[in-house]
Amino acid sequence: QVQLVESGGGLVQAGGSLRLSCVASADTFSINALAWFRQAPGKQRELVAGITAAGSTNYADSVKGRFTISRDNAKSTLYLQTNSLKPDDTAVYYCRMTHWRTGREYWGQGTQVTVSS
Repeated sequence: QVQLVESGGGLVQAGGSLRLSCVASADTFSINALAWFRQAPGKQRELVAGITAAGSTNYADSVKGRFTISRDNAKSTLYLQTNSLKPDDTAVYYCRMTHWRTGREYWGQGTQVTVSS
């Protein structure tokens, strides 16, 4: 059974940083595409950053230059380094894994990031 568990969220002042982690229990972790999404109150869930099995990355315009997505296949862990945080970054952050063969999506339970002004 595949499980994704996020951690690293918290309360931080504007301009601060947080490192989010997502640990997966999946034998195929290294060959699956991964991504971070976020959902703020009253808003739709949106893509923050993605990373392919080959290591190619993409970012939402709103976080380019501030956030960095990375993966450690040996630890089956996905990371999101968030710098220069803004109050608009306040949201629940979710990791998603897409199975390489079936396309099935797996989601974590989310971790809250709150940025105070």
